[in-house]
Amino acid sequence: MAKTILVVDDSASLRQVVSIALKGAGYDVIEACDGKDALSKLNGAKIHLIISDVNMPNMDGITFVKEAKKLPNYKFTPIIMLTTESQEGKKAEGQAAGAKAWVVKPFQPAQMLAAVSKLIMP
Repeated sequence: MAKTILVVDDSASLRQVVSIALKGAGYDVIEACDGKDALSKLNGAKIHLIISDVNMPNMDGITFVKEAKKLPNYKFTPIIMLTTESQEGKKAEGQAAGAKAWVVKPFQPAQMLAAVSKLIMP
């Protein structure tokens, strides 16, 4: 059975690039356009990994990570931040919220898939 990954980004084109890479590697993908939309999709279904942008309207990625980690079903779900932010302060904030990895845009799909495979147990 394929592992499911939730991709959260306000850029439809970026969601598409990430989804194509993930689907090509055999993952199932759920897409959300911001943190609020993503939280509405955390409905108890098994999600093996979350990839989230930081800067989004309605609810930013760091707030989303904090909210997701409060939900019992997603408390231990690994989260990768995929963002243009590269400052150490932002990374530390993301880590404190519960993010496990930080991938800076623009990214190579292979780089992202390597991070994904490290965090999703077969």
